[in-house]
Amino acid sequence: MQRCDYLLSQLDVLEAESIHIFREVAAEFERPVLLFSGGKDSIVMLRLAQKAFWPAPIPFPVMHVDTGHNFPEVMEFRDRRVAELGVRLIVASVQDAIDSGRVVEQKGRRASRNRLQITPLLDAIEEHGFDAAFGGARRDEEKARAKERVVSFRDEFGQWDPKNQRPELWNLFNTRITQGEHVRVFPLSNWTELDIWDYVRREELELPPIYFAHTRRVFERDGLLLDSETGFANRGDDEPEFEASVRYRTVGDASCTGAVKSNAESLEEVIAEIAATRITERGQTRADDRTSEAAMEDRKKEGYF
Repeated sequence: MQRCDYLLSQLDVLEAESIHIFREVAAEFERPVLLFSGGKDSIVMLRLAQKAFWPAPIPFPVMHVDTGHNFPEVMEFRDRRVAELGVRLIVASVQDAIDSGRVVEQKGRRASRNRLQITPLLDAIEEHGFDAAFGGARRDEEKARAKERVVSFRDEFGQWDPKNQRPELWNLFNTRITQGEHVRVFPLSNWTELDIWDYVRREELELPPIYFAHTRRVFERDGLLLDSETGFANRGDDEPEFEASVRYRTVGDASCTGAVKSNAESLEEVIAEIAATRITERGQTRADDRTSEAAMEDRKKEGYF
C-alpha cells in the first residue's frame, strides 16, 4: 500500500480546527448567530464560516452590537461585506437601549458605551432565541481566556461563572443547555493576533482602512492616542489634538479604542510590526481594559464577552 504523508502548516491546522467548531455548533444548536463588528477577527470568522459550509450559504445570521460610537470606515465596511455575502445582519443598538431607559449613559470625560453593550446583546439573544453566539476571542488577548473553553456556558441571566465551565476532552464539546441558557463559542480560541494577520494575507481578505497607517487627528490620554475626529472620546481642553501617522490594532467603541503610532501601510509591514511588539493588543489600545487586570473577566461575568 502506498503511504502518503501530509504536512499541514500552522494556519492549516488552525483553520481546520475552527471549521470543525463551526460545523459542530451548527449541528448541535438550533439557532446560532455570529457576532460581527467589522473588525479583523470577525472578518476571519466570516471567511471560516464560508469555508465550513461552502457551497451552501452561511446558515446563520450575523449580529453587531452597535454602540453608536463607531468609526465610519468600519460601518461602511460592515454593511458592504454583509451585502456581498448575502447574510442577514441583526443590529442590537445601544442607543435604542438608552432611549428606552434600559441602560443609563455614562457621563464625564472618560464616559464609554462599552459596558452598555451587555444589555442590548442579551436582549437580542432573548428576542431572537439564539442558543449559541460565535465570538472572536483569541488565546492571547487577556488572562480570563485561560479559564474558558471553546464552548463557554452562560446561565439564564447571560452570566459566565468559571466554576460552571464544562470539561472539553480532546475536541469533544459539551453542548447541553436548558431553556433560557446559551453558550458563547470561540472558533479562534487557539489563534493569536499574528495568526490572524497571516491568515488575512494568505486569504487576501479586505480589512477596513484604519487597520493601516494613515494621518488622523488624535489626542493623548493615559498614554493612549484617542480619536478626536469623531468627537466620541470627550476630549478635554487640557488635551490638545494633533495629527499623527497611526493605525488601529483593533476596532471598537471610538470613545475608548486607542490608535498606535505607525507607518505600516501594507500587510507585510503590519505583520512585521506585530511580530516585533511585546505589548498585547488590548493593553496598547483599550482604555477601559487598563482600569484593572480583572476588567475583561468582570465583563464576561456580566454577560458581554
